[in-house]
Amino acid sequence: MINIVVKGVLIGILVSAPMGPIGLLCVQRTLYKGRWHGFFSGIGAACSDFFYALITCMGMGFVIGFIKNNQVILQLTGSILLIVFGIYIFRSNPSENFREPKSSRSYWQDTLTAFFVTLSNPLIIFLFIALLARFNFISNNENLYWISIILGMAGILSGALAWWFTLTLIVGKLRGVFNKRGLVIMNRTVGIVILLISLFGIAVSIWELYQSHV
Repeated sequence: MINIVVKGVLIGILVSAPMGPIGLLCVQRTLYKGRWHGFFSGIGAACSDFFYALITCMGMGFVIGFIKNNQVILQLTGSILLIVFGIYIFRSNPSENFREPKSSRSYWQDTLTAFFVTLSNPLIIFLFIALLARFNFISNNENLYWISIILGMAGILSGALAWWFTLTLIVGKLRGVFNKRGLVIMNRTVGIVILLISLFGIAVSIWELYQSHV
């Protein structure tokens, strides 16, 4: 069960870390309005990611038999998809869309707007599918299935919130020196981490395929 929580935390971080539109929004609000405005925007994004993770998990539950029978292949496929995603993140330049927020909002409005911005991108489901497959997220024990779902979802939400808290804390501390180049470096670092995880996953999957045929 601890393993499921750790996997959930890692998935929550990997989904939140790429500096896409919502990441830029959180950074912008942190720089121009203060750390807590950025963090509450992150809370909205985390809630939306949690919603999509739950949908993905429930959908995967309907094909649990297929997942069990093709576990290694799905993990290999998930790793390949993560490589593509990692390359995309590494090559993207988030600073191109960096601009000052137009108006001041309350924490509640920050959370709500970030939630709907994240919700407007249902393609995140495909990333969740890749991650859940890669990390073998669903327990093979039917008696522990719902427990693993609950603990895993809690881990994903915790990981996402931890990422936004850490990001806004760092940006808030470095407001005077944080620039657009910092966004690019952060994005490339995340891309490299995703690529390394993906390559390790492919190596493990190939080894498991080899062992199963020996």
